Amino acid sequence: MQTHLTVHPMPRTKIDLPHIEYLSILDEDAKLDKALEPKIAPETLKTMYKYMLLARRTDERMLLMQRQGRMGTFPQSSGHEAISMGSAIHLGKTDWHVPAYRELAGLLFRGWSIETTLLYWNGFEEGAMPPEGVNDLPVCVPIASQLLHAAGLGMAMKLRNDNSVVMTYFGDGASSEGDTHEAMNFASVYQAPVVFVCLNNQYAISVPISKQMRNETIAQRAIAYGMPGIRVDGNDVLAVYVATEEAVARAKRGEGPTLIEGLTYRFTPHTTADDPKRYRSDDECALWTKREPLARFSKYLIAKGVYTEKQLQELEAELDATIKSSIVRVEEMAQSEELANPLSMFDYLYNDIPPYLNEQREELKNHLEQVEKAKNNSGVSPQKANAH
Repeated sequence: MQTHLTVHPMPRTKIDLPHIEYLSILDEDAKLDKALEPKIAPETLKTMYKYMLLARRTDERMLLMQRQGRMGTFPQSSGHEAISMGSAIHLGKTDWHVPAYRELAGLLFRGWSIETTLLYWNGFEEGAMPPEGVNDLPVCVPIASQLLHAAGLGMAMKLRNDNSVVMTYFGDGASSEGDTHEAMNFASVYQAPVVFVCLNNQYAISVPISKQMRNETIAQRAIAYGMPGIRVDGNDVLAVYVATEEAVARAKRGEGPTLIEGLTYRFTPHTTADDPKRYRSDDECALWTKREPLARFSKYLIAKGVYTEKQLQELEAELDATIKSSIVRVEEMAQSEELANPLSMFDYLYNDIPPYLNEQREELKNHLEQVEKAKNNSGVSPQKANAH
């Protein structure tokens, strides 16, 4: 006799996953949510604003120089100051700062000089050297590769029981790179003290975020890696401050990495070689310009009595003078024998220079000698002789 077994299907059960929060404290009209307002000392607020403003004015001056032929192509940082400074303010001397290339405010705060920045974007690799005693990696142009470096630093800290933290930055375009996912996965598996800060400015050069991913937020990717994630108003320096403060504290308690997504916008082209009018509308740019970080933060500081209008004007003048004197110095440095000699680019890459680089060095040396000879024979400048 055949026995019929009754099969009872297993019920489907829901997996309880974390939710993603959005944080905004000081909105685009400088309206404050007092219940969420962090307690920040007036001097710290002044420091934050000073470096945000210095970064903005330096960035604007660099654009003018580039248009005048006095600088090479570079990516601007205007609009990203709140994310950079609101997070970097939490880093101490033993912590590591691993930037991409729009973190000018944080770099200046960490001790990088304006001269160094100008040298770097003028093609002098001396500008990539971090200040003495500062735990920073150089600006990283290859997309997302710095996140792997940050994860490695964090894993080393974990192994050494080093109670420090690594803070690293990347854009929404970089979030689509494999390096990003590998770095976040390793950091989470090893519970490394890394804070991943995404500057979501809506475009990977000309590709909008809607064509990069189907998920609603970048922050929710944190769930897949088993780490906390949060989306913040990236133009609200107070929201960035709070989210990063929590992430740093968590990392230093040994609770692993965090992903912070800051919503912001490029008020400028992707680089000075880009034409954003080909892929962005004027209406969209105007909407985001109203949300820019410096205006709302300055209103907040005046309302709190941290600054007066007159003091802000004096600060503007002071920083403007600093930038002008830095430009004079760096243009003098660029003419120095050490920096003006192109052959120096070969001198520090390797302890033992490979044969193929020696060949290239000799080829360039011969070319420069020919240019110099042509100049001496004709009285033509080296640049014009080179062009011929």
